[in-house]
Amino acid sequence: MVRPGSGFGLLLPFLLWVGIHSGVAFHFASYIDSYMVLQKEPAGAVIWGYGIPGAIVTVTLHVGQETIMTKVTNVKAPSNIWMVILDPMKPGGPYELVAHQTLGIMRFTRKIHDILFGDVWLCSGQSNMQMTVLQIFNATEELSNTEAYQSVRLLSVSLVQSEKELEDFDEVDLEWSKPTSGKLGHGNFTYMSALCWLFGRHLYETLQYPIGLISSSWGGTPIEAWSSPRSLRTCGVHFKSHIPESVTGPSRHSVLWNAMIHPLRTMTLKGVIWYQGESNMEYNRDKYNCTFPELIADWRQSFHDGSQGQTERFFPFGFVQLSSYLVQETSDDRFPQIRWHQTADFGFVPNPAMPNTFMAVSMDLGDRDSPFGSIHPRDKQTVAYRLHLGARAVAYGEKDVIFQGPLPEKLDLVAHGELLNITYHQYIQIHVQKLKNRTFEIACCKDHHCKWLPAIMRVFSSHTLTLDILSCTATVAALRYAWATWSCEYKQCPLYDYHTHLPAPPFIAWTVEQGC
Repeated sequence: MVRPGSGFGLLLPFLLWVGIHSGVAFHFASYIDSYMVLQKEPAGAVIWGYGIPGAIVTVTLHVGQETIMTKVTNVKAPSNIWMVILDPMKPGGPYELVAHQTLGIMRFTRKIHDILFGDVWLCSGQSNMQMTVLQIFNATEELSNTEAYQSVRLLSVSLVQSEKELEDFDEVDLEWSKPTSGKLGHGNFTYMSALCWLFGRHLYETLQYPIGLISSSWGGTPIEAWSSPRSLRTCGVHFKSHIPESVTGPSRHSVLWNAMIHPLRTMTLKGVIWYQGESNMEYNRDKYNCTFPELIADWRQSFHDGSQGQTERFFPFGFVQLSSYLVQETSDDRFPQIRWHQTADFGFVPNPAMPNTFMAVSMDLGDRDSPFGSIHPRDKQTVAYRLHLGARAVAYGEKDVIFQGPLPEKLDLVAHGELLNITYHQYIQIHVQKLKNRTFEIACCKDHHCKWLPAIMRVFSSHTLTLDILSCTATVAALRYAWATWSCEYKQCPLYDYHTHLPAPPFIAWTVEQGC
C-alpha cells in the first residue's frame, strides 16, 4: 500500500503517463503489418518502427511456438526510430513477428501474423498503372480468379503529396491483404493496380513462391513529381509555371517522391515496374531521355541506402513503353519521341544508360473503344505477360527467355543505293498486309535539310527485309519504324518475333553521319 505523501505515490501518476504513452508510441512502420510479404534470401528483410528513445526493442520471428530468430536494437534519438535486419530466409511461411519494447519496468508488445517470405515488387507510375482489374478486359472473370493466388499479397499506398521527404505514411489505402474481388476491383483508378496484380500473378505461376506487390501510382502525373531533387538537378530540370493539359495530377517537383516513394526506401525490394510518360508529352519531353534514367539510378541508390544495403544496388527495373492513342493531328510525334526517350534514345534495354532494365512494348495494344479514353487501353493482361518475360530474363536470369521484339542488327545500302537491306538477329514474322506506306520511313537529306519519306518493302526472309528507297534522290541519312502515335491496330503491327509474337519496338537508325 502506498502511503500518502510518499515519493512513490508522487511518482505513480508519472509512471502511468509514461507507460501509456510508451505503448502508444511503440509501433511498426505503417506498411509493416499482418499478411505482408518480406523479401526472401539472399537479402535480409528490414523491420522498423517507432518507440521511446533509449528503449530496448527485441524482435522475434516465430512459427507456432518455435522461435526462428531474435534481433535486439535500441530506439534512436531524435528520430524515435528502431530498426533490425532479419537473417535471410527461404521463401515460404506463414510466420508471426513479435516486437517488444522494454523501458525500465515497462514492456510493450506488438504482433503481426501470417507473414510470408518471397519477392517484393514496387509498382509505380500514372493512370495506366493505377487502373484496377474492374477496368480491364474480362474483368468479371479476372475478379473471380483469386483463390489460387492467396500467396500473392497486396498493398496500395494512399494518394498523398508533400513538400518534404516523409519518413512514413500516415495511412495506406489498402493494408497488406490477400487478393479478393473487392480489393482488386475497388473502383476506377483506385486500389489495386491491375497491371501490378497481373504481373505478380505471372511471377507466382513461374516461381511458385510468395510475391508481395506494392502499388504507388497517381494518374496524370509527370515524372518530375516522382523524382528527387537530386535527379532533377542532374538533368537541369527547372520548375515550369505553365502546366499543360496532359498533366492533371500533382505536378510540383518531387512531391510524390517525397510522400509516396521515400517512405518505402527502407523496405527490402526485389525490383520495380513502372508505367508513366503520357504526362510528359508536353512537359520537359526533351529531357525525358535524362529524367527517366536518372529516376531509375536515384531510386536504386535510395532504396539500397535506406535498406542498409539489403536491396540490391542495381535492382531490376521494368517499364512499359507507351501504347497508342488517337489524336487528330496525324503528324504528331510527341508519343514516338517519349517512347524513344524511354530507352534513353537507344531503342532497346538493357543499354549502357539503363543497365538491368526490361521493357514491355505496348504500341500494338491500342484501344479505340476504351470507355476511359484511348490513352487508357484495357488489355493489361498482355502488358503484364510481356513485362514478366523481361523479369524472368533480367531479374531472374533465365537464359532462354526471349523478352524483346526484333531490332535491326545491320543496315546495308545495296543496288547502287536504290535498296536498303535490314538484317535482324531474331527470326522475324512479317504481316505484309499490315504494312502501311509510312510504317518504314527514310530521312532524305540535302543541304542539311531533311524530309521523312515512305520506304516500301520489296522482299523479306526469315532474318532480313529489303526496302525500296528510290523516293529519295538525295542522301538517305536515317531509317525509322512505327514512328506514329497510333502505329497499328490491335496486335496487328507488321513486324513481330516469329516465336514469341513480341512486337518490334519503334526505332530510328542512322545510316550515315548525323548532321542533317
